[in-house]
Amino acid sequence: MIRVLLADDQSLVRAGFRALLDAQPDIEVAGEAADGAEALRRVRELRPDVVLMDIRMPLLDGLAATRRITGDAELTEVKVVMLTTFEHDEYVFEAIRSGASGFLVKDTEPDELLRAVRAVVEGDALLSPGVTRRLIAEFAARSKEPAAAGGLARLTEREREVMALVGIGLSNDEIARRLVVSPLTAKTHVSRTMVKLGARDRAQLVVLAYESGLVRPGWLG
Repeated sequence: MIRVLLADDQSLVRAGFRALLDAQPDIEVAGEAADGAEALRRVRELRPDVVLMDIRMPLLDGLAATRRITGDAELTEVKVVMLTTFEHDEYVFEAIRSGASGFLVKDTEPDELLRAVRAVVEGDALLSPGVTRRLIAEFAARSKEPAAAGGLARLTEREREVMALVGIGLSNDEIARRLVVSPLTAKTHVSRTMVKLGARDRAQLVVLAYESGLVRPGWLG
């Protein structure tokens, strides 16, 4: 059973999400929070698998709450999916840098929300269909200059290649087709790369690909 915490300052939004999620045989809503500070307390108390976290909340915003969750060594298994009303939210890239495993607009289709919850539990990163790869590149371009790529020295040439493909948004199946290997082999390369670089999940691997300069905005075509 996938346990979800709902963090949003609008009770109607929480009620809608609860009705959808609780109707699934493999998902249950473990609790709710109306602000970031309460969300942080509830996460520590309930240890949910996934937090659906609104970006804009009182007392402590979703970004700050996410940074505290992902920075807590005791909460490494908790995945955060950021929620916003606007698909072109200026904080989309910062949300991923803060440790979020995904980003969704609140009016996303129900099936997409359910897929999102299940995907992050499996370790996959996701973005709402409206939040395009090109948008990620735009925000990456506004981030700091590429850091020293010392961490990349731990990777094999193939792992660097795979990391670059993850960085431009390809799935494991797409990577497999590009490199003419099996999807399982592609997944193994991705997993090993994440372990070597200490990436929390696939979303963090994307961030590292940009910040190391391995992938640069404008490469998406």
